[in-house]
Amino acid sequence: MKRALPVVCVLLAACSGAPSKSPPPSQSASTSGSRAPASASGAQRRSPYAPAQEDTSKRGDYTAGGLYAPLVKDSAPPPIDDVHLIPEPDVVPEPRSRYGNRDYTVLGKQYHVLDDPSGYVESGTASFYGQKFHGRRTSSLEVYDMYAFSAAHKTLPLPSFARVTNLANGKSVIVRVNDRGPFHDGRVIDLSYAAAVKLGVYPAGTARVEVRALTVDDRGPDMRVAAPDPAPPPVAPSAMDRMVAALPIAGAEAGERKPAAASNEPEPTPPGPWRFDMRQDGKAMTADEFDKWMKERQVRVATGKSGTPDKRQADTPVAPVKPPPRVDTAASNETRPAPAVKGDDVVLQVASFAARANAERALAMLEGAGIRDARLLDANASGQKVWRLRVGPVASERVAELSATVAGLGFGRPNVVRD
Repeated sequence: MKRALPVVCVLLAACSGAPSKSPPPSQSASTSGSRAPASASGAQRRSPYAPAQEDTSKRGDYTAGGLYAPLVKDSAPPPIDDVHLIPEPDVVPEPRSRYGNRDYTVLGKQYHVLDDPSGYVESGTASFYGQKFHGRRTSSLEVYDMYAFSAAHKTLPLPSFARVTNLANGKSVIVRVNDRGPFHDGRVIDLSYAAAVKLGVYPAGTARVEVRALTVDDRGPDMRVAAPDPAPPPVAPSAMDRMVAALPIAGAEAGERKPAAASNEPEPTPPGPWRFDMRQDGKAMTADEFDKWMKERQVRVATGKSGTPDKRQADTPVAPVKPPPRVDTAASNETRPAPAVKGDDVVLQVASFAARANAERALAMLEGAGIRDARLLDANASGQKVWRLRVGPVASERVAELSATVAGLGFGRPNVVRD
Protein backbone atom coordinates (compact mmCIF):
# COMPACT_ATOMS: atom_id res chain seq x y z
CA MET A 1 0.00 0.00 0.00
CA LYS A 2 1.26 3.39 -0.80
CA ARG A 3 -1.05 5.32 1.42
CA ALA A 4 -2.50 4.16 4.76
CA LEU A 5 -5.52 6.42 5.12
CA PRO A 6 -8.42 7.37 6.79
CA VAL A 7 -6.98 10.53 5.40
CA VAL A 8 -5.11 11.41 2.36
CA CYS A 9 -1.54 10.35 3.05
CA VAL A 10 0.33 8.63 0.28
CA LEU A 11 2.95 5.91 0.35
CA LEU A 12 5.24 4.70 -2.40
CA ALA A 13 4.60 1.20 -3.63
CA ALA A 14 6.68 1.07 -6.80
CA CYS A 15 9.81 -0.93 -7.21
CA SER A 16 12.66 0.85 -8.93
CA GLY A 17 13.57 -2.06 -11.13
CA ALA A 18 13.39 -5.82 -11.31
CA PRO A 19 12.55 -7.06 -7.81
CA SER A 20 14.50 -9.78 -6.09
CA LYS A 21 12.73 -13.06 -5.58
CA SER A 22 11.68 -14.43 -2.23
CA PRO A 23 9.87 -17.59 -1.17
CA PRO A 24 6.21 -17.65 -2.22
CA PRO A 25 3.65 -16.86 0.47
CA SER A 26 1.71 -19.73 1.96
CA GLN A 27 -1.61 -19.87 0.21
CA SER A 28 -3.10 -21.73 3.15
CA ALA A 29 -2.78 -18.60 5.26
CA SER A 30 -5.86 -17.12 3.69
CA THR A 31 -8.57 -19.70 3.25
CA SER A 32 -11.58 -17.54 3.83
CA GLY A 33 -12.89 -17.97 0.30
CA SER A 34 -12.23 -17.08 -3.31
CA ARG A 35 -13.25 -14.21 -5.50
CA ALA A 36 -15.98 -15.13 -7.90
CA PRO A 37 -16.50 -12.31 -10.40
CA ALA A 38 -18.37 -13.02 -13.60
CA SER A 39 -16.30 -13.86 -16.64
CA ALA A 40 -16.77 -12.38 -20.09
CA SER A 41 -19.16 -15.18 -20.91
CA GLY A 42 -21.29 -14.44 -17.87
CA ALA A 43 -20.32 -17.64 -16.02
CA GLN A 44 -19.01 -17.46 -12.48
CA ARG A 45 -15.23 -17.79 -12.26
CA ARG A 46 -13.06 -18.26 -9.22
CA SER A 47 -9.52 -17.08 -8.80
CA PRO A 48 -7.10 -19.84 -7.80
CA TYR A 49 -5.87 -17.46 -5.08
CA ALA A 50 -7.86 -16.66 -1.95
CA PRO A 51 -8.36 -12.94 -1.25
CA ALA A 52 -5.56 -11.35 0.73
CA GLN A 53 -6.14 -10.56 4.39
CA GLU A 54 -4.64 -7.56 6.14
CA ASP A 55 -1.11 -8.13 7.46
CA THR A 56 -1.10 -6.03 10.63
CA SER A 57 2.70 -6.16 10.80
CA LYS A 58 2.74 -3.80 7.79
CA ARG A 59 0.95 -0.96 9.54
CA GLY A 60 2.94 2.16 10.30
CA ASP A 61 6.56 2.78 9.17
CA TYR A 62 5.31 5.87 7.37
CA THR A 63 5.67 9.64 7.58
CA ALA A 64 2.85 11.87 6.33
CA GLY A 65 3.60 13.20 2.86
CA GLY A 66 6.37 10.65 2.39
CA LEU A 67 6.79 7.01 1.47
CA TYR A 68 6.08 3.69 3.18
CA ALA A 69 9.21 1.92 4.49
CA PRO A 70 11.52 3.55 1.90
CA LEU A 71 14.56 1.57 3.09
CA VAL A 72 12.83 -1.81 2.63
CA LYS A 73 13.26 -3.29 -0.85
CA ASP A 74 10.23 -4.76 -2.58
CA SER A 75 10.29 -8.35 -3.85
CA ALA A 76 8.16 -10.72 -5.88
CA PRO A 77 7.35 -14.42 -5.55
CA PRO A 78 8.49 -16.89 -8.21
CA PRO A 79 6.64 -16.60 -11.54
CA ILE A 80 3.09 -17.95 -11.59
CA ASP A 81 1.93 -20.02 -14.55
CA ASP A 82 -1.82 -19.81 -13.88
CA VAL A 83 -2.32 -16.07 -14.26
CA HIS A 84 -4.79 -16.83 -17.05
CA LEU A 85 -7.10 -18.34 -14.41
CA ILE A 86 -7.39 -15.06 -12.50
CA PRO A 87 -10.57 -13.30 -13.68
CA GLU A 88 -10.40 -9.68 -14.75
CA PRO A 89 -12.65 -7.30 -12.82
CA ASP A 90 -16.03 -6.38 -14.26
CA VAL A 91 -16.38 -2.69 -15.09
CA VAL A 92 -19.25 -1.61 -12.87
CA PRO A 93 -20.33 1.73 -11.40
CA GLU A 94 -18.99 2.05 -7.86
CA PRO A 95 -19.31 4.91 -5.38
CA ARG A 96 -16.17 6.94 -4.78
CA SER A 97 -14.20 5.71 -1.82
CA ARG A 98 -14.37 7.80 1.34
CA TYR A 99 -10.59 7.56 1.45
CA GLY A 100 -7.91 8.40 -1.10
CA ASN A 101 -9.86 10.87 -3.23
CA ARG A 102 -8.71 14.19 -1.82
CA ASP A 103 -5.99 16.25 -3.46
CA TYR A 104 -2.69 15.45 -1.75
CA THR A 105 1.03 16.16 -1.58
CA VAL A 106 3.86 13.60 -1.67
CA LEU A 107 7.56 14.47 -1.49
CA GLY A 108 6.64 18.12 -1.91
CA LYS A 109 4.65 17.61 -5.12
CA GLN A 110 0.92 18.29 -5.27
CA TYR A 111 -1.55 16.00 -7.05
CA HIS A 112 -5.13 16.78 -8.09
CA VAL A 113 -7.53 13.81 -8.13
CA LEU A 114 -9.78 13.71 -11.20
CA ASP A 115 -13.52 14.10 -10.70
CA ASP A 116 -14.33 11.88 -13.70
CA PRO A 117 -12.14 9.26 -15.39
CA SER A 118 -14.04 9.46 -18.70
CA GLY A 119 -11.77 9.94 -21.70
CA TYR A 120 -8.53 9.58 -19.74
CA VAL A 121 -5.68 8.11 -21.84
CA GLU A 122 -1.99 8.25 -20.99
CA SER A 123 1.19 6.53 -22.16
CA GLY A 124 4.33 6.07 -20.13
CA THR A 125 6.31 3.68 -17.99
CA ALA A 126 4.56 1.08 -15.82
CA SER A 127 6.10 -0.64 -12.82
CA PHE A 128 4.63 -3.06 -10.29
CA TYR A 129 4.61 -3.73 -6.57
CA GLY A 130 4.72 -7.07 -4.78
CA GLN A 131 5.33 -8.76 -1.44
CA LYS A 132 6.41 -5.66 0.46
CA PHE A 133 2.85 -4.33 0.14
CA HIS A 134 0.87 -7.61 -0.04
CA GLY A 135 -1.67 -7.49 2.81
CA ARG A 136 -1.11 -3.78 3.52
CA ARG A 137 -4.03 -1.39 3.18
CA THR A 138 -4.14 0.75 0.07
CA SER A 139 -4.98 4.44 -0.13
CA SER A 140 -8.68 3.52 -0.32
CA LEU A 141 -8.22 1.31 2.78
CA GLU A 142 -8.74 -1.88 0.81
CA VAL A 143 -6.17 -4.64 1.29
CA TYR A 144 -3.57 -4.84 -1.47
CA ASP A 145 -3.70 -8.26 -3.13
CA MET A 146 -0.80 -8.95 -5.47
CA TYR A 147 -2.70 -11.93 -6.93
CA ALA A 148 -5.60 -9.76 -8.18
CA PHE A 149 -5.72 -7.44 -11.19
CA SER A 150 -5.43 -4.04 -9.52
CA ALA A 151 -3.28 -0.94 -9.86
CA ALA A 152 -2.17 2.32 -8.31
CA HIS A 153 -2.52 5.64 -10.10
CA LYS A 154 -1.72 9.18 -9.02
CA THR A 155 -4.93 10.94 -10.12
CA LEU A 156 -7.67 8.53 -11.26
CA PRO A 157 -10.62 8.33 -8.83
CA LEU A 158 -10.67 5.45 -6.36
CA PRO A 159 -12.00 3.04 -7.34
CA SER A 160 -12.01 3.17 -11.12
CA PHE A 161 -11.14 0.85 -13.98
CA ALA A 162 -8.57 1.00 -16.76
CA ARG A 163 -7.32 -1.12 -19.62
CA VAL A 164 -3.52 -1.27 -19.57
CA THR A 165 -1.77 -2.33 -22.78
CA ASN A 166 1.91 -3.25 -23.08
CA LEU A 167 3.01 -1.30 -26.16
CA ALA A 168 5.89 -3.70 -26.81
CA ASN A 169 3.89 -6.93 -27.09
CA GLY A 170 0.25 -5.82 -27.42
CA LYS A 171 -0.91 -7.69 -24.31
CA SER A 172 -3.61 -5.98 -22.25
CA VAL A 173 -5.50 -6.43 -18.99
CA ILE A 174 -8.33 -4.64 -17.20
CA VAL A 175 -7.35 -3.48 -13.73
CA ARG A 176 -9.26 -1.94 -10.84
CA VAL A 177 -7.48 1.18 -9.55
CA ASN A 178 -7.67 1.28 -5.74
CA ASP A 179 -4.36 2.85 -4.66
CA ARG A 180 -2.11 5.89 -5.16
CA GLY A 181 1.27 5.99 -6.90
CA PRO A 182 3.79 5.50 -8.39
CA PHE A 183 5.89 8.49 -7.33
CA HIS A 184 9.01 7.78 -9.37
CA ASP A 185 9.49 10.37 -12.10
CA GLY A 186 8.24 9.23 -15.50
CA ARG A 187 6.05 6.38 -14.26
CA VAL A 188 2.33 6.49 -14.92
CA ILE A 189 0.94 3.39 -13.18
CA ASP A 190 1.92 0.76 -10.63
CA LEU A 191 0.50 -2.67 -11.47
CA SER A 192 -0.25 -5.51 -9.11
CA TYR A 193 2.11 -8.45 -9.44
CA ALA A 194 -0.54 -10.54 -11.24
CA ALA A 195 -1.23 -7.76 -13.77
CA ALA A 196 2.51 -7.36 -14.38
CA VAL A 197 2.86 -11.08 -15.08
CA LYS A 198 -0.07 -11.06 -17.52
CA LEU A 199 1.29 -8.04 -19.41
CA GLY A 200 4.88 -9.27 -19.50
CA VAL A 201 6.08 -6.41 -17.30
CA TYR A 202 7.45 -9.03 -14.91
CA PRO A 203 10.32 -9.94 -14.61
CA ALA A 204 11.79 -6.90 -16.39
CA GLY A 205 10.25 -4.62 -13.76
CA THR A 206 9.08 -1.84 -16.07
CA ALA A 207 7.55 -1.48 -19.54
CA ARG A 208 6.03 1.22 -21.71
CA VAL A 209 2.24 1.01 -21.60
CA GLU A 210 -0.96 2.81 -22.52
CA VAL A 211 -3.45 3.43 -19.69
CA ARG A 212 -7.03 3.96 -20.88
CA ALA A 213 -9.72 4.62 -18.26
CA LEU A 214 -12.92 2.59 -18.64
CA THR A 215 -16.48 3.39 -17.62
CA VAL A 216 -19.78 1.58 -18.08
CA ASP A 217 -20.24 3.59 -21.28
CA ASP A 218 -17.12 2.06 -22.83
CA ARG A 219 -18.87 -1.05 -24.03
CA GLY A 220 -16.86 -2.92 -26.61
CA PRO A 221 -17.40 -6.22 -28.42
CA ASP A 222 -14.63 -7.86 -26.38
CA MET A 223 -15.60 -6.50 -22.99
CA ARG A 224 -18.56 -7.42 -20.85
CA VAL A 225 -19.78 -4.66 -18.57
CA ALA A 226 -21.82 -5.90 -15.65
CA ALA A 227 -25.17 -4.28 -14.98
CA PRO A 228 -25.12 -1.90 -12.02
CA ASP A 229 -26.72 -2.97 -8.77
CA PRO A 230 -29.72 -0.87 -7.77
CA ALA A 231 -28.77 1.75 -5.22
CA PRO A 232 -30.07 0.84 -1.76
CA PRO A 233 -32.50 3.31 -0.18
CA PRO A 234 -30.90 5.68 2.34
CA VAL A 235 -31.00 4.40 5.90
CA ALA A 236 -31.31 6.78 8.83
CA PRO A 237 -28.19 6.35 10.99
CA SER A 238 -28.75 4.88 14.44
CA ALA A 239 -26.92 5.95 17.59
CA MET A 240 -24.51 3.06 17.04
CA ASP A 241 -23.96 4.13 13.42
CA ARG A 242 -23.00 7.61 14.56
CA MET A 243 -20.69 6.33 17.26
CA VAL A 244 -18.92 3.77 15.08
CA ALA A 245 -18.60 6.24 12.20
CA ALA A 246 -16.59 8.43 14.55
CA LEU A 247 -14.02 5.69 15.16
CA PRO A 248 -11.04 5.13 12.84
CA ILE A 249 -10.69 1.52 11.73
CA ALA A 250 -7.98 -0.61 13.30
CA GLY A 251 -5.58 -0.13 10.39
CA ALA A 252 -5.60 3.65 10.56
CA GLU A 253 -2.47 5.41 11.73
CA ALA A 254 -3.40 8.33 13.96
CA GLY A 255 -0.41 10.38 12.81
CA GLU A 256 -1.20 10.11 9.12
CA ARG A 257 -3.97 12.70 8.93
CA LYS A 258 -3.68 15.26 6.19
CA PRO A 259 -3.75 18.93 7.28
CA ALA A 260 -7.21 20.39 6.72
CA ALA A 261 -5.80 23.30 4.71
CA ALA A 262 -4.54 20.92 2.03
CA SER A 263 -7.98 19.43 1.36
CA ASN A 264 -11.01 20.69 -0.52
CA GLU A 265 -13.33 18.29 1.29
CA PRO A 266 -15.52 19.28 4.27
CA GLU A 267 -13.84 19.44 7.63
CA PRO A 268 -14.26 16.33 9.81
CA THR A 269 -16.66 16.55 12.71
CA PRO A 270 -14.84 18.02 15.74
CA PRO A 271 -14.61 15.92 18.91
CA GLY A 272 -17.81 15.95 20.92
CA PRO A 273 -19.48 14.03 23.74
CA TRP A 274 -20.23 11.09 21.40
CA ARG A 275 -17.05 11.20 19.32
CA PHE A 276 -13.88 9.56 20.62
CA ASP A 277 -10.69 11.24 19.38
CA MET A 278 -8.03 8.57 18.75
CA ARG A 279 -5.28 11.17 19.13
CA GLN A 280 -5.23 13.37 22.21
CA ASP A 281 -2.48 15.55 23.66
CA GLY A 282 -0.11 14.44 20.92
CA LYS A 283 -0.41 10.70 21.53
CA ALA A 284 -2.52 7.84 20.19
CA MET A 285 -5.19 6.58 22.56
CA THR A 286 -5.21 2.95 23.70
CA ALA A 287 -8.00 0.37 23.88
CA ASP A 288 -8.12 0.79 27.69
CA GLU A 289 -8.66 4.53 27.30
CA PHE A 290 -11.42 3.88 24.78
CA ASP A 291 -13.10 1.45 27.22
CA LYS A 292 -12.89 4.10 29.94
CA TRP A 293 -14.46 6.66 27.58
CA MET A 294 -17.33 4.26 26.84
CA LYS A 295 -17.93 3.52 30.53
CA GLU A 296 -18.07 7.23 31.36
CA ARG A 297 -20.90 7.56 28.84
CA GLN A 298 -22.58 4.30 29.89
CA VAL A 299 -22.01 2.85 26.42
CA ARG A 300 -21.45 -0.88 26.32
CA VAL A 301 -20.51 -3.40 23.66
CA ALA A 302 -22.63 -6.50 24.15
CA THR A 303 -20.52 -9.52 25.08
CA GLY A 304 -23.04 -11.73 26.86
CA LYS A 305 -21.05 -11.48 30.11
CA SER A 306 -22.84 -10.45 33.29
CA GLY A 307 -21.85 -7.20 34.95
CA THR A 308 -22.74 -4.92 37.86
CA PRO A 309 -25.27 -2.21 36.96
CA ASP A 310 -24.34 1.41 37.57
CA LYS A 311 -25.70 2.83 40.83
CA ARG A 312 -27.21 5.86 39.14
CA GLN A 313 -29.23 3.55 36.93
CA ALA A 314 -30.64 1.52 39.82
CA ASP A 315 -34.12 2.98 39.36
CA THR A 316 -34.06 2.59 35.59
CA PRO A 317 -35.52 -0.57 34.03
CA VAL A 318 -32.70 -2.80 32.90
CA ALA A 319 -32.79 -3.98 29.31
CA PRO A 320 -32.63 -7.76 28.81
CA VAL A 321 -29.11 -9.11 28.52
CA LYS A 322 -28.27 -10.04 24.94
CA PRO A 323 -27.23 -13.64 24.33
CA PRO A 324 -23.50 -14.18 23.84
CA PRO A 325 -22.10 -13.71 20.33
CA ARG A 326 -22.55 -16.75 18.17
CA VAL A 327 -19.25 -18.54 17.59
CA ASP A 328 -19.54 -21.59 15.37
CA THR A 329 -16.71 -23.85 16.51
CA ALA A 330 -15.77 -27.23 15.14
CA ALA A 331 -17.50 -28.87 18.11
CA SER A 332 -20.67 -26.81 17.94
CA ASN A 333 -20.94 -27.37 14.20
CA GLU A 334 -21.59 -31.04 14.88
CA THR A 335 -24.88 -30.19 16.59
CA ARG A 336 -25.70 -26.83 15.00
CA PRO A 337 -24.20 -26.47 11.53
CA ALA A 338 -23.86 -23.11 9.85
CA PRO A 339 -26.96 -22.10 7.90
CA ALA A 340 -27.11 -23.75 4.51
CA VAL A 341 -26.69 -21.60 1.42
CA LYS A 342 -29.68 -21.99 -0.89
CA GLY A 343 -30.17 -20.91 -4.47
CA ASP A 344 -28.69 -17.50 -5.17
CA ASP A 345 -28.00 -16.79 -1.49
CA VAL A 346 -24.44 -15.82 -0.61
CA VAL A 347 -22.27 -15.45 2.50
CA LEU A 348 -20.29 -12.25 3.12
CA GLN A 349 -17.00 -12.29 5.01
CA VAL A 350 -16.44 -9.00 6.82
CA ALA A 351 -13.08 -9.58 8.48
CA SER A 352 -10.80 -12.10 10.18
CA PHE A 353 -9.37 -11.64 13.69
CA ALA A 354 -6.53 -13.19 15.64
CA ALA A 355 -8.12 -12.19 18.98
CA ARG A 356 -11.57 -13.42 19.92
CA ALA A 357 -12.29 -10.29 21.98
CA ASN A 358 -11.81 -8.11 18.89
CA ALA A 359 -14.02 -10.45 16.86
CA GLU A 360 -16.80 -10.25 19.46
CA ARG A 361 -16.59 -6.46 19.55
CA ALA A 362 -16.87 -6.31 15.76
CA LEU A 363 -19.83 -8.70 15.85
CA ALA A 364 -21.52 -6.46 18.40
CA MET A 365 -20.99 -3.47 16.10
CA LEU A 366 -22.75 -5.27 13.24
CA GLU A 367 -25.64 -6.35 15.45
CA GLY A 368 -25.91 -2.85 16.88
CA ALA A 369 -26.29 -1.57 13.32
CA GLY A 370 -29.20 -3.93 12.73
CA ILE A 371 -27.32 -6.74 10.94
CA ARG A 372 -28.89 -9.71 12.74
CA ASP A 373 -27.59 -12.57 10.59
CA ALA A 374 -23.91 -12.00 11.50
CA ARG A 375 -21.90 -14.75 13.19
CA LEU A 376 -18.36 -15.75 14.13
CA LEU A 377 -16.67 -18.84 12.76
CA ASP A 378 -13.39 -20.08 14.15
CA ALA A 379 -10.77 -21.62 11.87
CA ASN A 380 -7.04 -22.18 11.53
CA ALA A 381 -4.71 -20.26 9.22
CA SER A 382 -1.06 -21.33 9.05
CA GLY A 383 -1.43 -23.08 12.39
CA GLN A 384 -2.91 -20.00 14.08
CA LYS A 385 -6.47 -19.83 15.33
CA VAL A 386 -8.53 -17.05 13.78
CA TRP A 387 -12.13 -15.87 14.08
CA ARG A 388 -13.96 -14.96 10.90
CA LEU A 389 -16.84 -12.51 10.98
CA ARG A 390 -19.46 -13.44 8.41
CA VAL A 391 -22.97 -12.38 7.45
CA GLY A 392 -25.50 -14.69 5.91
CA PRO A 393 -26.58 -16.58 4.00
CA VAL A 394 -28.36 -13.57 2.54
CA ALA A 395 -30.38 -13.14 -0.61
CA SER A 396 -28.36 -11.82 -3.53
CA GLU A 397 -30.57 -8.73 -3.79
CA ARG A 398 -29.52 -7.71 -0.25
CA VAL A 399 -25.78 -7.87 -0.95
CA ALA A 400 -25.42 -4.28 -2.17
CA GLU A 401 -27.29 -2.80 0.80
CA LEU A 402 -25.49 -4.96 3.38
CA SER A 403 -22.09 -4.28 1.81
CA ALA A 404 -22.72 -0.54 1.98
CA THR A 405 -23.79 -0.80 5.64
CA VAL A 406 -20.73 -2.86 6.58
CA ALA A 407 -18.41 -0.49 4.73
CA GLY A 408 -20.03 2.44 6.51
CA LEU A 409 -19.04 0.91 9.84
CA GLY A 410 -15.38 1.10 8.83
CA PHE A 411 -14.69 -2.53 7.90
CA GLY A 412 -14.45 -2.00 4.13
CA ARG A 413 -16.61 -3.84 1.62
CA PRO A 414 -17.03 -7.54 2.55
CA ASN A 415 -16.02 -10.40 0.26
CA VAL A 416 -18.45 -12.98 -1.09
CA VAL A 417 -17.33 -16.44 0.03
CA ARG A 418 -18.53 -19.83 -1.11
CA ASP A 419 -17.11 -22.62 1.04
